Amino acid sequence: MKGAPVGRKAGSARVLVTDLDGTLLGGEGPDRRRLHDALIRHPDITVVFATGRSLASVQALLRDDPLVPSPRWIIADVGASVIDAIRMVHVEALEGQLRAGWPGADRVRAALRHFPQLVYQEGVPQEGRCSFYLIPEGLSDDLKDAVKSLGCSWSYASGRYFDVLPARASKGRALRLLGDRLGWPRQAMLVAGDSLNDLSLFSQGTNGVVVANAEPSLAAGVPAIDRVHHSALDGAAAVLEGMKRLGWLDRRSVVIGYHRPPLRWLDGAWRPPSSPNGILPTLQAALTDKRLDAVWAAAHIGEAPPPAEPDTATDGLPLSLLPLCPERWAGYFHRACKETLWPVLMSQPDLIRYRRAHWADYQEVNASFARHISSLATQGGTVWLHDYNLWLVPAVLRALRPDLAIGLFHHTPFPRPDVFRRIPAAGQLLDSLACLDWAGFHTADCADNFRRLLAGTARPTPHVGVHPLGIDRHAVADLARTRPQPQHGNDRSQLVLSVERLDYAKAPVHKIRALDDLLAHTPGLRGQVRYRLVCPPPEIGIRAYDSTRTELENAITRINHRWGTREWEPVDYIPRNLDFPEVVDHYLAADVFWVTSLADGMNLTAQEYIAAHHATNRPGVLILSRHTGFAQHTGTSALLTDPLLPQDLVDTLRTALTMTVYERAAHITRLAGLLDIPPPAQWAHTVIAAIRGARASLH
Repeated sequence: MKGAPVGRKAGSARVLVTDLDGTLLGGEGPDRRRLHDALIRHPDITVVFATGRSLASVQALLRDDPLVPSPRWIIADVGASVIDAIRMVHVEALEGQLRAGWPGADRVRAALRHFPQLVYQEGVPQEGRCSFYLIPEGLSDDLKDAVKSLGCSWSYASGRYFDVLPARASKGRALRLLGDRLGWPRQAMLVAGDSLNDLSLFSQGTNGVVVANAEPSLAAGVPAIDRVHHSALDGAAAVLEGMKRLGWLDRRSVVIGYHRPPLRWLDGAWRPPSSPNGILPTLQAALTDKRLDAVWAAAHIGEAPPPAEPDTATDGLPLSLLPLCPERWAGYFHRACKETLWPVLMSQPDLIRYRRAHWADYQEVNASFARHISSLATQGGTVWLHDYNLWLVPAVLRALRPDLAIGLFHHTPFPRPDVFRRIPAAGQLLDSLACLDWAGFHTADCADNFRRLLAGTARPTPHVGVHPLGIDRHAVADLARTRPQPQHGNDRSQLVLSVERLDYAKAPVHKIRALDDLLAHTPGLRGQVRYRLVCPPPEIGIRAYDSTRTELENAITRINHRWGTREWEPVDYIPRNLDFPEVVDHYLAADVFWVTSLADGMNLTAQEYIAAHHATNRPGVLILSRHTGFAQHTGTSALLTDPLLPQDLVDTLRTALTMTVYERAAHITRLAGLLDIPPPAQWAHTVIAAIRGARASLH
């Protein structure tokens, strides 16, 4: 099992620390098989052996016993040794602390030679300890005092094994040092044991399970507290029971994989999204249906999950967070996603920036997501991935869980094959996408691009579906009716509005230039038209849009300086996030809504504008880029424009501004009639059924 190197926090949410003989290796064969299989299915559970065996003995066990799971770490020699089980090397920094003051085995044997009841364990590999056989009657006070005079401690287990140890060595102390080094929360650990030398493990504040076949002295020595379970089952069965009691093995029929959760952890509390639309609230609203038996797997940026579970904020939708350190997130999302993949999705391959280190972060995050999703999905379950951020998950997940139905929906455009192949890692991505059972898109054009890309691959081509996403029209309409209705004056002024995130793909600078050209050639519009651009910045750390921001702000400064007066400026720039009611207020105030994306998904803001105006009987005009998914739905009922043609932007804006009130009312009515796209809940159920159907037909 893969884990973080020593010195770096792993952020693991589940750590099983188990003794071997009598515990992991104890009980009936079928129980051992079930435990082994459960750990294979849950690669997110970090396994730590805490044993009296030496490293050589553990290695022999791993080689010869197929039911022994692969550990990530090994605490050996009754706590005197700590081993990185990936590289099978000793962690010297920790062992130095554990073995401090150790006089050495030769000195120990010489000092204890006058105790005839001690029989040295010849032929047993030992490091940092000295091990003997001893009958219970031989454990005298004189022997204990002799060990103490050496500056050592001792451990006695199973009525037979007497170990002389460094004074600071024990399984519990080794676990504490390792856990602190790797940032494991105590509540995220489960310790399991059967012998008295496991007692120190149960004093670390972790969850615990004492197996039924444990030494009576261990059972008596472990305190009776809620976090420690005294099982009625032996060995491996008790360990499996302990994991089940903690909910580690809960599985769901549907697992949603998206790089973000539907909520934001802010100021010590979960905050819901402000808008009822978009992928986050759409999925949240759709998946609270208990019949789906769904869980949402998402990333949490930080060293450990937030302390509060979002039970109430998600309206009952289970949320399972994958902790990612900020550095890994930056390489994955800020760099690989936004600088390598996003330009291709937007059909701007000349903007690709690729760095091997950032791509390594992308690969690692996708692999972590795949392992996390694998741990959440029931046998034969359905996995519904979302967007390009998880393009490498299908290949890893298919290898881990060939039983799953795997689908991926693209909320972004999907580029032509020749553009996709400009990605430096296009072959790797293509191999992963070919592992899907189903791929979904908003438009037929994007679906066709995907089919052509995968044509001729060795694998069966995934099923492809076209499922445009609509908005929660009723929620928008109800909110619009409650908002103050703006009143137009008699000055014939008009407001043109765009609501979009800062992104070169939204063509914000193109709009400023078009407006500048329009004002230059149509003097009568000066002072009569204001363009309001609500344009919140991207997440802190994303540099891909820095040049767009600079160019946009400079263009706004120039146009306002060129045409502005004391009473009027042509551009009103709002570079921040607004609550959704404020956005609706802007929708209602706008005479024209202007969307000029160079490439886009459905563009839900255009649908929101129509729904708000129609619900309040307000006339309006939608200028819509031909390159949005929604344009394929509206056809010429919207005023279509091509942002790649500067004059077309100018001409279409002029047409919108010269439409009469009656033309605008009829325009909105026609568009509202086209808002028959399935609402979010229906859309989600349809997609999940399509993924399952594709799996059934392929197998």
